[in-house]
Amino acid sequence: MSGLQCLASENIWFDKQRYDEAEKNFYEGANGPSTQHQVKTALQQTKGRPQKRQHRNSSSHAGGDQELISRMKSLELENETLHKVVEEMRAALKQLESRVVMLEKTPASAAVPCAKAAPVQAAPAKEVNGGGDDDDDIDLFGSDEDDEESARVKQERLDAYAAKKSKKPALIAKSSILLDVKPWDDETDMAKLEECVRSVQMDGLLWGASKLVPVGYGIKKLQISCVVEDDKVGTDILEEEIVKFEDFIQSVDVAAFNKI
Repeated sequence: MSGLQCLASENIWFDKQRYDEAEKNFYEGANGPSTQHQVKTALQQTKGRPQKRQHRNSSSHAGGDQELISRMKSLELENETLHKVVEEMRAALKQLESRVVMLEKTPASAAVPCAKAAPVQAAPAKEVNGGGDDDDDIDLFGSDEDDEESARVKQERLDAYAAKKSKKPALIAKSSILLDVKPWDDETDMAKLEECVRSVQMDGLLWGASKLVPVGYGIKKLQISCVVEDDKVGTDILEEEIVKFEDFIQSVDVAAFNKI
């Protein structure tokens, strides 16, 4: 087989470059402008961006410079005012120093003398001793008549005080007593029992309120109060008089005792 025949039998694409160019032209016509135009516009945009950034940076630098200038001016004004205040203080200090020097140079005699207090004149002493005639009127030892008169006045006052004290009523000591009177059983007539208790009468005894208090198993006790004069009535005597009614009363107890 010859060489041409061998090449004809091989599957080789000799016209690939032409087909690539045709495909490129086709897509450029379908999609609009060529890619070269797009690349140029892109390059122009990228070139414009640094210029814009540079413009912005320059404007920001200009604004910052203006702020710095204004701050420097304000600082200069403050510095000037401080210098003025310092100068004024120095002038005042110099004046004070000059005044101190002048005061030190002046002699002590030139100072303003203090006002002396006027001496207080002592009041003239009163004459204690009177004339010769007054000595005769003074009685150094007194007389018996004056002693009797003062004793009589003193005794009259003592008698008046004793009479006034005797007219006052004497304080009577009293006590409030609460008694528990117990019957024999539940069949005891409690009304009759209370009547027997109240029948006890003494000088200085005053009966008060009463009530029935249940004890248990149907039995009730009589609880009665009374007021007694301590000097006239005692609890022992009162209990003895009440227990005499032995048909009704079993026992008597003092439940409460209070001084009035």
